[in-house]
Amino acid sequence: MPDPEVGVSTAAAPRMIADVFHTLVVQPTTLCNLDCGYCYLPDRRRQRLMSADVAAALAASVAEQDSTYPVEVVWHGGEPIATPIGHLRSLLAEFEPLRRSGRIRHGVQTNATLLSSAWCDLLVEYGFHIGVSVDGPAACNAARVDRAGRPAFDRIMRGIRLLQEHSVPFEVICVVTADTIDRADELVEFFTEVGCASVGFNIEEQEGLNAHRPQVTAARAEAFWLRLWQLREAGHALRIRELDRLRDHVSAMRGGVAPTSLPYDPIPTVAHDGDTVILSPELLGIRSAAYGDFLIGNLLRESLPTMIGKARTLRQVAEFESALRSCAATCEFWQFCGGAQAGNRFFELGTFDATETAYCRNSKQALVRSALTHLTTTKGTPA
Repeated sequence: MPDPEVGVSTAAAPRMIADVFHTLVVQPTTLCNLDCGYCYLPDRRRQRLMSADVAAALAASVAEQDSTYPVEVVWHGGEPIATPIGHLRSLLAEFEPLRRSGRIRHGVQTNATLLSSAWCDLLVEYGFHIGVSVDGPAACNAARVDRAGRPAFDRIMRGIRLLQEHSVPFEVICVVTADTIDRADELVEFFTEVGCASVGFNIEEQEGLNAHRPQVTAARAEAFWLRLWQLREAGHALRIRELDRLRDHVSAMRGGVAPTSLPYDPIPTVAHDGDTVILSPELLGIRSAAYGDFLIGNLLRESLPTMIGKARTLRQVAEFESALRSCAATCEFWQFCGGAQAGNRFFELGTFDATETAYCRNSKQALVRSALTHLTTTKGTPA
C-alpha cells in the first residue's frame, strides 16, 4: 500500500493528527489469490465484497469533508483485482461525480497476476494511479507465492506486460527482505528493465500476522541505501521513491522552503463492510487485549468526518499523538521523518506511545545516514 506523508509541526501546534484526510484506503474485497510469506492480512482467504451502500457512504464522506484538494482513494485489499470486474465498476460508479469534478483520484495496489485487457481498459477509463507489488527478479520473489506454494513471478510479469501493451504507466512497490537486502544492484537493473515510472523499496516490517520472519538490521539497511545512492551517482536513471523524497526535502530546506506544517494524515481505512480504522491500514482486522479491535466506528452508521472527530478520545489515538510530540521534541531525524507510523509502533512494541522503531532505523535513519556518507565520499549533493 502507498506511504503517508507526514509534515513537521512546531511545539505550538495544537494537534499532531489532522481532522481531514488526503488518503482514503478502501477494501473492495478481503480475498487475495496469493499467500506471500510476509503478508500481514488476517482474512485474505475469504471473498467478502464491499457493497454499493458502503461505496456510496464513502463517496458521501468525501463530499462532506469538502476538502480543497483531491482525495486519493486507494483500492487495497486483499487483492483488489480479485473483485469481479463488474462489481468493482458498480463501486466506482458511486465516486464518478467526485472524480469528474476533480475531487478524488483513484489508486490501486495490485499483484498484477489477475490483470486482463478488460481490467487495463477499466483502469485507464477511471484514471487509476497503479502500483504493482513485485520484489525484483525471480530469485528475489521467493516470498511471493500462491496458496499451493507456486511462485507468482511469471504471472506478475505477464500482468506487467499487459500494462505495457496497453500503455498504462505504473509504479512498483518492492518489499526488501533479509534475503534480498544485499542485492541492490540486481534490483536496480531489474526495475530499470521493467520500465516502471518509479520504485519504492519497503524494507520488510513486523506487522499483523508477519511477526516471525528474520528482520533486516539497520547496518544492512544503511548499506543498501548507500549502494542505491552510488548507483544513481554512476548514472542509473531509475526513479527511487525514498531517494527522491530525501533529495526533495534537502532541496526545499536549502531553498529556504520550510517543511509542510500539516499534521499527520489520519488515513481512514474502510473494510468491505464499513468497519473503519485510522492511523494505519495494517490495524484493520487486528485485535488486541489492550486496545480491542481498533475500530473507530462503521461507515454505514456514521460518516468519516464524524468518526474521525470523535476518535481523538480513543486510547490508541491519544497515545500516538503523544508519541508524535515526543518524536518532535527529541529526535534529530524528525524534520525528515515526521514520526514512525502508528502500525509499526504497535506491532513492534505493543504500544502507540513508543518512539523509535525498526521502521525508523531502517527506512528513515539509515536512509539519511547513507546520504551523509555518500556526500562525504563524493563531496556532492544528493542526486
